[in-house]
Formats: sequence, structure tokens, C-alpha cells
Amino acid sequence: MQAVFDGHNDVLLRLWKNARKGSDPAREFIDGIKQGHLDLPRARKGGVMGGLCAIYIPSEKGLVLKAPDANGHYETPLSPPLERPRSLDIALELAAIAYRIEQAGGWSLCRSGADIDKAVAEDRFAAVLHMEGCEAIDKDLSALEVFYAAGLRSLGPVWSRNNIFGHGVPFAYPMSPDTGPGLTDAGRELVKACNRLGILIDLAHITEKGFWDVAKLSDQPLVASHSNAHALTPVARNLTDRQLDAIAERKGLVGLNYAVTMLRPDGRENGDTPIDDMVRHIDYMVSRAGIDCVALGSDFDGALIPREIGDAAGTQNLIVGLRKAGYGEDELAKICRENWLRVLRSAWHESPVG
Repeated sequence: MQAVFDGHNDVLLRLWKNARKGSDPAREFIDGIKQGHLDLPRARKGGVMGGLCAIYIPSEKGLVLKAPDANGHYETPLSPPLERPRSLDIALELAAIAYRIEQAGGWSLCRSGADIDKAVAEDRFAAVLHMEGCEAIDKDLSALEVFYAAGLRSLGPVWSRNNIFGHGVPFAYPMSPDTGPGLTDAGRELVKACNRLGILIDLAHITEKGFWDVAKLSDQPLVASHSNAHALTPVARNLTDRQLDAIAERKGLVGLNYAVTMLRPDGRENGDTPIDDMVRHIDYMVSRAGIDCVALGSDFDGALIPREIGDAAGTQNLIVGLRKAGYGEDELAKICRENWLRVLRSAWHESPVG
């Protein structure tokens, strides 16, 4: 079994929603339930050793993908911007859930590569706090400092909606990621602060212009935690060849997103999507960016994923598919965990291991 460090999940959002109905989020994660994709029992069964766990603020009306037309084309309008007070409240509630899970023994909140190493050695799930869309952060970035002190080590300036820091891409097929402006002045200051503090900057939901804005300003490897190849599935959320080339040049990474709409050639939301489509994207991204710049970013609890995977317990089914496609164990180790651990250490201003 190849141990997997997963680059993106929304388990905190699922736990938060259920907590609002009276459940105990720590027990739900530790004991597991037949809902969603990720909890401790299913992570152990699937060999998922840890991952980036998102603090994500849902839009008030939620997101419903627009139905495709007769040609399979769709364009879901961007969700409206969020108010900061509500966003900050929810972000704090999600962070508190992460802390309670740690206190209950469900995982270790990791702030450094050494923390991840220690969690793995102790057979504990290595959770890294990520913020997906920075609606909870103020323009002056005071809240960023506080969240950093609480363990935040990764963020995406935007989700697929606009905020004071920049512009996100819509969920649309077929569409280029070049859908609007990039970073605002506040967004540029956010990037500079992340460089200074050592917070990974995630480009998964930002416009193509925003991608290049970050590339100009950031001293970090370029990272898209849960995105795929636009050449194979032309949704706005996927990366162009030019973006993949830039990721390779900066020794960053792209994490394979398991969302079926981002894997299928037709972009449709259909769970009967074969693992072969996942392997096809891995093959393409490896051929374009190199084996050192491709990893996994499942989007567990945030998207419809292939039935052949099902949930975190089925993670090794993808690894089997990659073995059948000719990937050796050393290559699989890079895709499954080593590339993520290298990039995190780099963004966090740590020396490489070894």
C-alpha cells in the first residue's frame, strides 16, 4: 500500500454542517459514519496518512451546477461575494472543530514538516489547516496573523467567487480559465504576507490572470492543489498547458482533483467515470510538468467522485490503476506523498529532508 498525503478535502465543512444539527464532530471523524468521503476509519483503510483540510465558507444559497444544454455545455454564474462578519464566524467554528478533533486524538494539526513526520511516526492523521477563499481575512491582514498562530499553513486567495483579494473562475464547460481580472491590490499584499510568514498559496480556483499575478509576486513553488488538465477536460477550473509549464519551471505541483466534472472529456457530473480518466489526467500532467510536480488533491467531501473510488477507503484503487498504467513504486511515492511534502517544506521556509 502506498501512503497518501492528500492535497485537498472539505471534511471540516461536512462536520460543521452536521454539528449544526447536533452531532459531535470529533466523534464523527474518529468513529466514522456512512456519509461523505473522509473520516479516520476510511482514511486508514485507504492509506490516507494526512492532508490539507479546508476552512471553506459556503455561499448562503449553496452552489448548484447549471444543467448542461443539448451539447453538454454549461456555465454556472459565480456565487455572490460574502460578508466578512459571517465568514469570520464560520471560519472560527471550522478551526475550532479542527482543534477539538486534535484534542480528542483524531489527528495532529501540523504546522511544519517535522510535525507531519512526527504524526506519521505516531500513526496519527497529519492534518494541515488550509483556507479555501479568504473571505474571513480583513484587508489589513490582522486575521491572517491570528489564523497563522492557530495553525493555518495554506490558503487559496479565492474560491470560485470574487472577494477583496481577487477573482475566481466559474464552474463552466467548455471555458478557458481566463475569465476575468486577477489579484486586487489587497490580494498582492496577501501574497507578500504569505511569502513572509511561510503560508502556501494555492491557485486552484483563481483566474488565469490571477495565476500569473501570483507567479510574478510569490517566491514559492506554484501550486494548484486540486486541478486537472484543461487540454483533456476544458472546464474553467482546469489548468492550461502554459500554466502546467510554469508549475514545472517553479518546481511546484498540481494535485489531481477526483471531481468527475473535471475528469471526464464531456465535463458531465456522472459518477460512472472510470479510473482510466483519472490515470489519463495523471499521464498528461506528468508528461507536461514531470513526475516531481504531480500529486493528489481529491476534493473529498467537496465533489462527486468516481464510484470506483467511492470515498477515502477506495484511494488504493487509483494507485492500482496507476500501477497497471506502468508507474513504478518510486514514481508512485512521489505522486502519493513525496511531492506534497517537498512543496510544503519549501513554502514553509524549511530545508529539504535528506
